[in-house]
Amino acid sequence: MARKAGVSITAVSHALNDKGTLSAATREHIRAVADQMGYEADALARGLRRSTMGAVGLVLRSLDVLGDYAPAGVDVFERFVGAAASQALARNLSLMLVPDLTRKPVPPLAFSLDGYIVTNPHVDDPVIALLEDRGIPYVTYGRPPGRTDFTHWVSEDDTASARLILTHLEAGGARRVALVRGTDPNAWNLEHQDTYLRWCSEQRVTPRLYELAERSGVEGGVELAARIADDGVPDAVFCLTGRHAAGVQRGLMARGVRVPEDTMVVAGSDSEHARNSRPAISALELNPVDSSAALLDILQSLIAGRPATAPRLTTARFRPRASTRR
Repeated sequence: MARKAGVSITAVSHALNDKGTLSAATREHIRAVADQMGYEADALARGLRRSTMGAVGLVLRSLDVLGDYAPAGVDVFERFVGAAASQALARNLSLMLVPDLTRKPVPPLAFSLDGYIVTNPHVDDPVIALLEDRGIPYVTYGRPPGRTDFTHWVSEDDTASARLILTHLEAGGARRVALVRGTDPNAWNLEHQDTYLRWCSEQRVTPRLYELAERSGVEGGVELAARIADDGVPDAVFCLTGRHAAGVQRGLMARGVRVPEDTMVVAGSDSEHARNSRPAISALELNPVDSSAALLDILQSLIAGRPATAPRLTTARFRPRASTRR
């Protein structure tokens, strides 16, 4: 461009970035040459010079552990990604999905992004440790377990959500409720478990707690149903994932247990499995729009070096369906 305009490279840079002491005529000439050549600024190069990229990363820790970034029927992650991408675009930001940052090879530019959203971090999560070591701003969807010092997180109010479900089951006549949680050491599993155990203590009933690996899916729920039935059919089964709930319900019904007459089944996270089961399974619908907006609010403040209002709690919505409708 400098050769075509008959000026120095520095003059081109000053003209296009509105810097220096060039005359108005020279600036106009250079810009006309730029238009003629169809020149567009390299956003990446400009971003690196400003130390900002206008892009943030999203790490889905639950899917990292699952080893499957498109689990069939589990649309909660797709809904969150879609909401986060829309919210980012509305703020003139790009959103980049990044797999586990501690696994090689790391995607190009992964450590050049302005900041990160990390969903469902684990106890002593290595991804968070890596971001902190590199000084990259980050926020988390879900409280990092064991990190009382960290406040830059957003979550649906898991305690209130669990209480809402347990109260719904109580209203349907349930006293003996079994909880099926996942094995990932994240706040989602741990906080629901704590709330359930407190509820059992208040009700003076013996807890019936089962752990099932998230990756076991529907078939894992079917296998667990045999154990639950052998231990004595409870008044209700509260599964944190929709796939486990669908499997448990299928397995119990195969043993002749009627739903909802003999036992009620509910899921802590809505999914195609919950909606398409027969009977359809009552479930908690998470709030990706409000949650992703709050996460980006906090992250943009951190990137700009401003104080952030955090943590933030959003509200999930309970969807009662036939599996608990007595």
